[in-house]
Amino acid sequence: MDGKKCSVWMFLPLVFTLFTSAGLWIVYFIAVEDNKIIPLNVPDRKPGSKSPPYISIAGDAPPASCVFSQVMNMAAFLALVVAVLRFIQLKPKVLNPWLNISGLIALCLASFGMTLLGNFQLSSDEEIHNVGTSLTFGFGTLACWIQAALTLKINLKNEGRKAGIPRVVLSATITLCVVLYFILMAQGIHMHAARIQWGLVMCFLCYFGTFAVEFRHYRFEIICSEYQENFLSFSESPSEASEYQTDQV
Repeated sequence: MDGKKCSVWMFLPLVFTLFTSAGLWIVYFIAVEDNKIIPLNVPDRKPGSKSPPYISIAGDAPPASCVFSQVMNMAAFLALVVAVLRFIQLKPKVLNPWLNISGLIALCLASFGMTLLGNFQLSSDEEIHNVGTSLTFGFGTLACWIQAALTLKINLKNEGRKAGIPRVVLSATITLCVVLYFILMAQGIHMHAARIQWGLVMCFLCYFGTFAVEFRHYRFEIICSEYQENFLSFSESPSEASEYQTDQV
């Protein structure tokens, strides 16, 4: 950006966002084509008609379930990689590490929840599937607020406000969607709840995409050495130069 050299790692969160969103919409269109769910644009669901277009129902039966499992497993892996790299990126910058560690743990639990969603379909094991939903939405929302706070507090490359304000807005939107989703679910208003769920997931994915702002300044490397404490490092591209300068973690 601004004529300066950017790290290729900026594409990791963007790939995660685009891959996962595209994969989930493919699952949706397969389920609609197979008459498993009602399309999202249908005004209301009549009693006894097809199932509402929840993501879990869309990915509940083959062939959509095969795509859904693969998408969620790959998304969980990429989310975990982003979580670890984000933790390493902020580790030298924070004075009190508890908030950074909490963000890492929350993202790891959300990633684990995504694997439960993908591997335990709603009809095969509803209890475990619902645990995965709670982990993904609950800890995912918590992680969003933690990362927003860290962004504003640490202010990497003086871009804290540029990335932090959109993250606060997205975190508030995600929180509102989670609350509305469970309220509508409890009241049996399934069509609106399904629409809220899709919007919620898209907000989550957009949030992850914002990590490209900070990742464009950093290069991450795996280093093999005799001493375990030196196995990982990253380098930060200086704001005033075009070449990277390596810093050991």
